Amino acid sequence: MLEKVRYEGAYPTLERADEAVRLVLGGLGRQLTGEERVDLAGCLPLEAARVLTAEIPEPQMLTGWAFVKDLTARTGATPATTRWDTGAVFAAIAAYADPDLITRIIHQLPTGYALLFGRAALAPAA
Repeated sequence: MLEKVRYEGAYPTLERADEAVRLVLGGLGRQLTGEERVDLAGCLPLEAARVLTAEIPEPQMLTGWAFVKDLTARTGATPATTRWDTGAVFAAIAAYADPDLITRIIHQLPTGYALLFGRAALAPAA
């Protein structure tokens, strides 16, 4: 998984990719609950699954943008860097997980996660 994240994020080292994985998967672990959390953990390599499941889900779910802002506040990085990290890690997650699982995850979470997963955020017809 680290090689995939390193490639997607164009990181110079595996250590930098590992930092991004730990940050973003930890954040996702604080947002994701239920079957989607269990199913995603089952798709990921063991160490990545541990990072995801080590976090206790928060009672208040964050929108996609609030998710990025929360990670930014935790690291002190810029929002652009954090958004980049999130996109690189979510691209790797999508490579491991079935597309239907990614769709279920996006539907479970508040608005804004589809774009983070590199998908169009379509609004229902009025």
